[in-house]
Amino acid sequence: MKINIWLLTGVLAMAGIMGNSTLAQAQNTKSLKQFTLEDLNFGGNNYHNMTPKNRFTTWWGDELVRLDLDKCYIVDKKTGKETVLFTLDEANRWLGSSEDNKLRSLYYAEFPYSDKSLALLQTKGVKMLLNFKTHQTEWKQSTADIEELEWNPLSRAMAFTGADGYNLFVRDAEGHDTQISTDASRNILYGKSVHRDEFGYTKGTFWSPDGQKLIFTRMDQSMVTDYPLVNIPDADWKPESGESRIATPAPEKYPMAGETMHKVTIGVYDLQTHQTVYLKAGDPTDRYFTNPAWSADSKTVYLFELNRDQNDCRLVSYDAKTGNKIAELYRETDDKYVEPLHPIQFLPWDDSKFILQSQKDGYNHIYLFNKEGKQLKQLTSGQWVVMEVLGFDKKHKGIIIASNERNPLQRNLYLVDVKSGKRKMIDDNGQGYHYGTTSASGEYVLDRYSTPTIARNIAILNPQTNGHTRYFTAENPWKEYNVPEYKSGTIKAADGTTDLYYRMVMPVGFDPSKKYPTIVYVYGGPHAHNVDASWHWGSRYWETYMAQKGYLLFILDNRGSENRGKAFEQTTFRRLGENEVKDQMEGVRYLKSLPYVDAERLGVHGWSFGGFITINMMTTHPDVFKVGVAGGPVIDWRWYEVMYGERYMDTPQTNPEGYAECGLLQKAKDLKGKLQIIIGLNDPVVVPQHALTFIKQCILDGTQPDFFVYPGEPHNMRGHQSTHLHERISQYFEDYLK
Repeated sequence: MKINIWLLTGVLAMAGIMGNSTLAQAQNTKSLKQFTLEDLNFGGNNYHNMTPKNRFTTWWGDELVRLDLDKCYIVDKKTGKETVLFTLDEANRWLGSSEDNKLRSLYYAEFPYSDKSLALLQTKGVKMLLNFKTHQTEWKQSTADIEELEWNPLSRAMAFTGADGYNLFVRDAEGHDTQISTDASRNILYGKSVHRDEFGYTKGTFWSPDGQKLIFTRMDQSMVTDYPLVNIPDADWKPESGESRIATPAPEKYPMAGETMHKVTIGVYDLQTHQTVYLKAGDPTDRYFTNPAWSADSKTVYLFELNRDQNDCRLVSYDAKTGNKIAELYRETDDKYVEPLHPIQFLPWDDSKFILQSQKDGYNHIYLFNKEGKQLKQLTSGQWVVMEVLGFDKKHKGIIIASNERNPLQRNLYLVDVKSGKRKMIDDNGQGYHYGTTSASGEYVLDRYSTPTIARNIAILNPQTNGHTRYFTAENPWKEYNVPEYKSGTIKAADGTTDLYYRMVMPVGFDPSKKYPTIVYVYGGPHAHNVDASWHWGSRYWETYMAQKGYLLFILDNRGSENRGKAFEQTTFRRLGENEVKDQMEGVRYLKSLPYVDAERLGVHGWSFGGFITINMMTTHPDVFKVGVAGGPVIDWRWYEVMYGERYMDTPQTNPEGYAECGLLQKAKDLKGKLQIIIGLNDPVVVPQHALTFIKQCILDGTQPDFFVYPGEPHNMRGHQSTHLHERISQYFEDYLK
């Protein structure tokens, strides 16, 4: 094993990283509080007191505004001092709000105009702009009985779906509505996120820079098979409720790998002419259209277009007025897959150039192009990942990014000079995990971060001067509790060369002369990681709860997880689960080398992809794990959705061996330990067919998993049911592992 370099150098040890456990042991632990799941689970009734305090802020141009329940404050960027901008009572008085239509909070106030003293506020059924200097309502619009999709501050127009929940409308600043679609239904969706939220999609409407045109998605899924989910009546059902006492169908359009998928087209509505055109991109069958973007002059639309194999990606431009194709500007192919996740972004100071993100050199980096599609330069490079483009420093012509250049476990903020390509780190301390938001001009950045020993700091940065103003430091909300020790280190992957990062949570009151039951928590899939340099090395609160009960927790990011480059991610291609399990077993081998780990009491737990890995580990290595809990597990990739499944596995028709050998049904006969499978009955992501078919196979094979279902719940349990879920998971390990 190779220990994490920070632990070797002691850089963070000096900040107390290894001292939290030592300090706790030196105290009278009997005087410290014990955690409950109501404290540590996000559905718990005391969870809000156990998370680090925060400051909710937004930018008003280059002014920083803090939002609170009953006040908005201007924050002095040099001192952090706050001055009240206006109060909730004042806003309601100025708005002339009735008792039934009062503002209840200022947490959601927005300041959309850099040069105007206007706050965008929302009450029940009304959106309005309040001038907090003149105390006048300058504009308001009804939002009653509609689903708002997107509002534009320039035109003050709104895209929304109407009373039927499907058809798309645009409401202009004067409140006049134009109906964009007439054929919408659950089979044909408008203005919604498409491709099942893959390829960076989070919404389906995109206003132009001038606010006069709207890109919207149209997804025809009439040809996609319905998966038969079912709604059952509530436990407290009464005849007078008017609801059915009989279960009702709740079908979900679900395109499984290798099956017929939906067809997406992209429309453009013109607010001035009231005309709609569709981009003439050709037959949408077996194609993906992703990451729409506008030119600075609102005349051109850009799309990344991807074939169904997801190995041929093209950036194409279209005329927004006619829908005609203009040019193919860029093409990227790969023998495995290309995954466009980010729209292009034009430079604010030069609309003839744009930046494009790609991992074509092996790591996600940013490239500069001209609008004719010629690559001018690669702006970042190296064996590290650009994790996010935060914004632009318009005055000094720089790009503000987040990356893990400093350390694979860190996320730091940098300013990249477009002309020279030079970059400098701009964040508050050079350690930990940083999230930034830029002011309108990019002159300032608000930096929220934590480190393994700092729960939360917030700083105001000036990238050009390297100015740092510490605005807020949260107290440790766990200071009165008996807290375990959190460690991080590395082991080698199953290939013998690649470093893998782990987190270890030691049992509270750890005694190295004892042997402890140990739980491996795993996710292991793409676009996620478990271990980073945030508070407690990114530890999930449930791990602390189990450490308090005397368990050792071990969490490893195997090959295939995110932020380590293309080769690291693509090692699982066409064989999901194989290398992931091999790497996790290297972690188990390391655990067995530790004298305080009881190799006879090893457990494993994970959810979703982690549920798949949990069952995979228990059945591939049935003599190793005594207990496992698998939540929402994928069992057979033939039953998972097209976009995700085919990206990593190709189709069942082109990769029958991979699908057959990576599925878990044939391993049901090998189950030996105690396994509990838990699902939501209405899971639209990993549909119940997975768990139910595995149980059916176990019945045929004579093996005995346990099964629990949450009626009405989706892929993850909501609200206080999550606390019930984690109590059930914990109790299963208590019953069979301890």
